[in-house]
Amino acid sequence: MSTPDTPPVALAAATAPARTKPSNYPAPFAAMMRGRVKRPLGDPFGLQGFGVNHVTMAPGAMSALFHRHAVQDEWIYVLSGELVLVHDGGETLLGAGMCAGFAAGGTGHQLVNRSAHEASYLEVGDRRPGDSATYPRDDLAAERSGDGWRFTRKDGTPYPQR
Repeated sequence: MSTPDTPPVALAAATAPARTKPSNYPAPFAAMMRGRVKRPLGDPFGLQGFGVNHVTMAPGAMSALFHRHAVQDEWIYVLSGELVLVHDGGETLLGAGMCAGFAAGGTGHQLVNRSAHEASYLEVGDRRPGDSATYPRDDLAAERSGDGWRFTRKDGTPYPQR
């Protein structure tokens, strides 16, 4: 058993508490994340060096806007269902047991559930300081600081705070 000051010894990933804020994106982008549920798995254990999420996506849902990180490496492992990996070179169908990785500054990417069934995957990313993200297909830029993500338009104009 755990208390707020004591991390759990173990937890059931698929039933861990979901994020209370479904998306960090500003409007109108946040609404585009409907059907995606992220369950933080590293935070309950006090992990600082990397984050882990159990993500479930309903049919039609997307993982994120098409993006690439400047500093963060990302890796995903499909647990169930089928997901389409949209990347700089096109699209790749991923099924259960498949994985993909995205080095900092490398391939732009996003996952989309185009199937008629729910899909789930593990998402792992490091937490190196000074990260930013670019969104080649949207008027959005992001910088991470100690306070979390700050989103602006590509010209630097901030989006209204939610």
